[in-house]
Amino acid sequence: MDPHADHLRRLGAEPRFVYKKENLDGIHGLILPGGESTTMLKLAHELGLWTELQRLSTQIPFWGICAGAILMAKQVENPEQPSLGVMDLRVRRNAYGRQLESFQQDVELTTGGAQPAVFIRAPKFVSWGAGVTVAGKVNGEPVYLEEGRHQVTAFHPELTDSGWCHEKFLRKL
Repeated sequence: MDPHADHLRRLGAEPRFVYKKENLDGIHGLILPGGESTTMLKLAHELGLWTELQRLSTQIPFWGICAGAILMAKQVENPEQPSLGVMDLRVRRNAYGRQLESFQQDVELTTGGAQPAVFIRAPKFVSWGAGVTVAGKVNGEPVYLEEGRHQVTAFHPELTDSGWCHEKFLRKL
């Protein structure tokens, strides 16, 4: 089972998984999931997806989750690595600690209220451009950012029972 697909289906959307370039044809939005950003970077190049992802990011909403947020950033540190440069953002990899230091905590939304989130070796959003807005924080630290049609989360909302972040992404389509 894929938790993203489960949330999207509950909200009435039918997800399509991207394993090759042809899977990108006709999509309306793209979720770059969590995982290992260096592996995702390598696979995107090996599968011939990199250039197409850069092109699509100018046309459809992207949502980067944890490692996906790292791939969407303009700059990456700890260590430096190439990225798609979708959002005017600098991220620091693994800034919230190692796997054993993973945690669950509510994200305080700037629109009011709080929603659950899971942090696993999460990146920190170090700095961002004037067009980027903070949509959510944990302990005063920005963990959810938006720029135009795009969004990034340092956390994994798909690992909770709440579909709040998926619903917000679907409204951007």
